[in-house]
Amino acid sequence: MTDAPMPAPSRIPSMTGVRPPVTARLLTAAAGATLAASGGVHAQLYLDGYRYVHVVGVLFLLQAAASFGLGALLLAGALLPPPALIQLAAAGTALGALAGFAASRTVGVFGFIEHGLQPAPQALVSVLAECATVAALLGARYLSARYGQARTLRRSSAR
Repeated sequence: MTDAPMPAPSRIPSMTGVRPPVTARLLTAAAGATLAASGGVHAQLYLDGYRYVHVVGVLFLLQAAASFGLGALLLAGALLPPPALIQLAAAGTALGALAGFAASRTVGVFGFIEHGLQPAPQALVSVLAECATVAALLGARYLSARYGQARTLRRSSAR
């Protein structure tokens, strides 16, 4: 048995504590604002009568709460990079609301069916806010990934 020295761990650049570019932070803040706007629409609709719709009312309330909470975390993420899990949860919340919207106009959701962009203007505002949330999150992730690649390349070429 020999006491050979352990090999040095490989030097893998870490993104811990690295601030993404300003544009990515602005897109993250925009995603937080649009997700909170979607939550506001769902909270208003819940109070205006959707709370009396079996199961759907509770889903509106849950969507509003999740949107407000995740929107606040994304807005805070404009200062510090939010974990990918928060961004994924925010995108999932927006996509889930869009899926519920589509289902309520096609096959129905727990027997609840709506038509077109009713109630107006809330339905349109909600759909636009949720699409903007997903687009902003995708843009922020893309820019952050590009920034991380460029930073890694600069580090490796400096050696």
